[in-house]
Amino acid sequence: MKLSPDYYLNEDVVELAKDLLGKVLFTKIDGKISAGIIVETEAYFGIKDKASHAYGGRRTNRTETMYSQGGVAYVYLCYGMHDLFNVVSSVKDDPHAVLIRAIEPLLGKELIEERRNMPISKAAISSGPGSAAKALGIDRSFNAKDLSADEIWIEDHQIRYQDDEIIASPRVGIAYAKEHALLPWRFFVKGNKYVSKPNKA
Repeated sequence: MKLSPDYYLNEDVVELAKDLLGKVLFTKIDGKISAGIIVETEAYFGIKDKASHAYGGRRTNRTETMYSQGGVAYVYLCYGMHDLFNVVSSVKDDPHAVLIRAIEPLLGKELIEERRNMPISKAAISSGPGSAAKALGIDRSFNAKDLSADEIWIEDHQIRYQDDEIIASPRVGIAYAKEHALLPWRFFVKGNKYVSKPNKA
């Protein structure tokens, strides 16, 4: 079952980032469906978070999607190479987002292998946010797409992790955020091979 639009209105983005673990992310491209279980996320707390693109209320052509009502995709280019997929959450003009850092391939595995040019057995196929997006065919054309529609959506398959199966750690690659770089707002499933490195607390 698709997550309801109300699910994304949660104003606690840290709670949402943790709750998204175990949810299943789908894409349908040219009639072909692929999907993966979300196993790693990072929370970005809007205008108060020094690591967020919207820190200080910054509004640009790139960040404007973050100010949408929760329930749309925010996809941006990182390092001029990788398209990264985020779930926009909270209410309109409160620019919270959850970065999807890794998925465990579930459906459309041959399609995922073709996109990534590697076998599904390799963790690198969907480990890390750039790889996870590419595995599901997500690029910047998905930016601002409705997550309740038919091109990209998230379902609840009743996959649940106990607290001792989830690791909270500092986010990756945000040293510029100073003291906010130390916040334990990265969540991942303990022992899952598709989680990006470092796969530890």
